[in-house]
Amino acid sequence: MLYHKLGKIPHKRHTVFEKPNGGLYYEQLFGTEGFSGVSSLLYHVHRPTMIKQIGEAVDVTPTAAVEKNITSHMLRGWDVAPANDYLESRKVVLFNNDLNITLAAPKSGTGDYFYKNADADEVIFVHKGKGKLRTMVGNLEFGYADYIVIPRGMIYQIEFETEDNRLLITESFSPIVTPKRYRNNFGQLLEHSPFCERDFRLPEELETHDELGEFKMYIRKENTMHTVIYGSHPFDVVGWDGYNFPYIFSALDFEPITGRVHQPPPVHQTFEGWNFVICTFAPRLYDYHPQAIPAPYNHSNIDSDEVLYYVDGDFMSRNHVEKGFISLHPGGIPHGPHPGAYERSIGQKGTEELAVMIDTFKPLKITQEALNIGEKDYWKSWIE
Repeated sequence: MLYHKLGKIPHKRHTVFEKPNGGLYYEQLFGTEGFSGVSSLLYHVHRPTMIKQIGEAVDVTPTAAVEKNITSHMLRGWDVAPANDYLESRKVVLFNNDLNITLAAPKSGTGDYFYKNADADEVIFVHKGKGKLRTMVGNLEFGYADYIVIPRGMIYQIEFETEDNRLLITESFSPIVTPKRYRNNFGQLLEHSPFCERDFRLPEELETHDELGEFKMYIRKENTMHTVIYGSHPFDVVGWDGYNFPYIFSALDFEPITGRVHQPPPVHQTFEGWNFVICTFAPRLYDYHPQAIPAPYNHSNIDSDEVLYYVDGDFMSRNHVEKGFISLHPGGIPHGPHPGAYERSIGQKGTEELAVMIDTFKPLKITQEALNIGEKDYWKSWIE
């Protein structure tokens, strides 16, 4: 919960805000949960309601190749083929009613269109590439290991500096927030949190376009992609303030919590939504008890599916992983370190590994896109 503002705003909300050359700026409440959730007040040069045309609607509902799964999978995430267009590059690999887990290798950004996800908050983890996120409330530059958090309904464009980009995208059908146990009653992050507000990068460089015409926007709503033509440039905001806006947090700014013996995955938690969490496994010192076993103990996923996306470094609990690999360890069966990893970890002092974990409390369905990039017989890899 952070307050932020950019540009020019009137002294009082819901009052006359005159343009220098006559006329009024148009106020818009950009809010969630009706009128009771987080919100921002935006002031537009033109009415933000001018829609000139509603075009083709395309069904983009993910399709399950495996509906009910109890098999562990390892996916080669970087085997997803690059695509020229940002939206076309996004391939859902795992999903349930709470979220989609998507891989993307876009060669370019949004080009001559704008995008609005009216279904979900987006958390875009940048594994490879850098560029600029342009939004109606300001711009953000991004790069390696950044989490870009975009609230639902935010109109944006994305630009990449090169064609070599790799993204892990979590689409959350509930609001993305920081862990409750790290916040006080006022929403401020507490002293024992592994990150704090100053680690967040907030929108800057507010663009204000005073343009009328035809502006193409793709809007995702109820798993349908709609084409809508707006009558004014979506980035015509002269100022705004509030709590509802995109921001960036770098995984490299996550400060790991360590102990004398192995700490459980919740200490790595970074974000949460309804029925799932996102965690960051960042470079850290290992446990310092003289007889500590740094490798994680075997554990039973009874109530959750565990997804681990491998970013960088040598992940000590697996015998073989590469950048962009994704493991799925489903609920219902135990999993743990590969044979030999438990023993190899003893006496190790630290790790440079970087990974993103997504734990869901409802089972995940597997798409054909995921099966196409799967490691054969990964589920047998614990047999000695």
